[in-house]
Amino acid sequence: MESAAAEIARRLGREAEAVCRHYLSNGRKQGRYWIVGDVENTPGRSLYVRLVGSAYGPGAAGKWTDAATGEHGDLLDLIAANQNLRSLRETLDEARRFLASPRSDPPPRRRPAPTGSPEAARRLFAMGRPIAGTVAETYLRGRGITNARNNSALRFHPRCYYRGEDQAPDMPEGLPALLAAVTDLEGNITGVHRTWLDPAQPEKAPVDRPRKAMGRLLGHGVRFGKPRDVLTAGEGLETMLSIRMALPHMPAVAALSANHLQALILPSSVKRLYIAEDADDAGRAAAEALAVRARTEGLDALRLAPSGGDFNEDLQAYDAAALAELLAVQLAPEDAARFILSNGRQKASTHAAMAVSGKTS
Repeated sequence: MESAAAEIARRLGREAEAVCRHYLSNGRKQGRYWIVGDVENTPGRSLYVRLVGSAYGPGAAGKWTDAATGEHGDLLDLIAANQNLRSLRETLDEARRFLASPRSDPPPRRRPAPTGSPEAARRLFAMGRPIAGTVAETYLRGRGITNARNNSALRFHPRCYYRGEDQAPDMPEGLPALLAAVTDLEGNITGVHRTWLDPAQPEKAPVDRPRKAMGRLLGHGVRFGKPRDVLTAGEGLETMLSIRMALPHMPAVAALSANHLQALILPSSVKRLYIAEDADDAGRAAAEALAVRARTEGLDALRLAPSGGDFNEDLQAYDAAALAELLAVQLAPEDAARFILSNGRQKASTHAAMAVSGKTS
């Protein structure tokens, strides 16, 4: 026979969102969770309450965890802590009062967007916040990328949904994630790229697939800067952010994969296209395919080769100034003057650039 406490906890779970709106009014709904600072209703993002789930068990609606303290429990525990109640009897009386009280209707909900659709991608990106001061900024800094905190194409989500076959049963369904907006030539968001992160160290999350993209991706990409006559295109997000470390005013786009790089839609204003290739067979083939297509469209297409496996490896192995030197000898002279010398960097000598790249004159 079900105990009185278990029965009331189950009833509270069926109305988890109403419980949160009443006792944790300084929080907000985020997907399938209510997010707030702590059980005392402090504004913040450490405590999360599951709003949807089974009636019983670890995944039941109403289960909550405070990521900052490790505290967890059901909604009876939350009410007791929130109201500073010292006995089960007091807690049950308070819960019964809540369940018997009239409640206003929650705000109307938008219809859920189809999973993986551009609309779902737009909603996910809108839920993010700037990366400054977050795990995402720390992660990028660990990769040598230090100028991304104000980049409008990037956002941070503290608890982005992740579920994979490799996921441990006790791992939360939400993990910190770096979000990158995939846009078309008009700037409309068509997709989002997610990099799930380890909250304890500046690394990708220890899951089988820490990077995934959703939405409509073919032909589009993550864009940095508005191109006029010159554009640099490449595969990886961190590859293109690394090039922007060396050439911060060079417009760039990350297509996110070798196949998508080949299919990238090019702006009509661009006259010269630089293609940052990855140093593997798939990367070189994709760069060559895009270069051939660009030339048939009347563009001057030049391939940029890294010294190591990709330009992020180069950035981490050397620094932004050395990477600028490596790129300088691969750019058209007018673009080297425009995008390197005009940035206040030292003049890149051919000898120094070739030394970095391992080439000889």
